Amino acid sequence: MEQLIGKINHYFGKISVGLIEITAGEVAVGDTIHIKGKHTDFNMKVESLQIEHNPVEKAGVGQIVGTKVTAPVHDNDQVFKVT
Repeated sequence: MEQLIGKINHYFGKISVGLIEITAGEVAVGDTIHIKGKHTDFNMKVESLQIEHNPVEKAGVGQIVGTKVTAPVHDNDQVFKVT
């Protein structure tokens, strides 16, 4: 089962980090997420999260959180939490 939790806000290609804008629910280290868009479709485990360069264990609605991604992502790709 999947729950839409947000969208990709920005992608830093050189360091493979995507910024996720959380619009519903929350995401935590250890969660599996599914990133889906026009040119993107993959699942990955969240290994780390950062807000403003500070490590955090989880993020909720209204926060923008960075995570290392296993493949390139694009602005407005949808982010789902896999349960």
